[in-house]
Amino acid sequence: MGKLTTCAISFLMAAALSIEATIISGAAFGQTVFRVIDEHGNVTFTDNPGRGGEALELAPLPSLPPGLSAATASVATPATERPRGKPGQPFMPYDHFSIALPQQGARLPERSTAVEVAIAPPLRDDHQVRLIVNGEISQTALHSDVFWLTGLPVGQHELQAELLDSSQRLQHRTPAVTITVP
Repeated sequence: MGKLTTCAISFLMAAALSIEATIISGAAFGQTVFRVIDEHGNVTFTDNPGRGGEALELAPLPSLPPGLSAATASVATPATERPRGKPGQPFMPYDHFSIALPQQGARLPERSTAVEVAIAPPLRDDHQVRLIVNGEISQTALHSDVFWLTGLPVGQHELQAELLDSSQRLQHRTPAVTITVP
């Protein structure tokens, strides 16, 4: 019985090392996942190509040099010496959120224009968009991706759209689009 226990332990240790090696090698290389959208617009991600969906290649995970653990890495590099990046964009359930029309640098022949916001997948029922002109709310939040601007004074104007969630919290803002009314 003692031999069987030793053999079983050896087998389990070998299996654990094999699993660890698989995980480490999988983390070192990119991995393909599939983005699937169901009939209700819900987005899920899977590594199962049989479920269909759009194939996405994930970037490899960063790794530490051999012999350096996450705990020793944080001790080895004090917080004051670590590079500071910009904070990430807020979570949004959209792949694309930007002003499609008018385009950047457009010169409007009139003092009015339609503003179209490109949103993909389509705007959720519980989300709204509002239009910002020159840093001020121009039109209140609506469940719409098209707005109409009238009476724009001569000069340059900066347009942005903001995405509000079901609690009217700002979740995302488009990059600014500058237009000119001659």
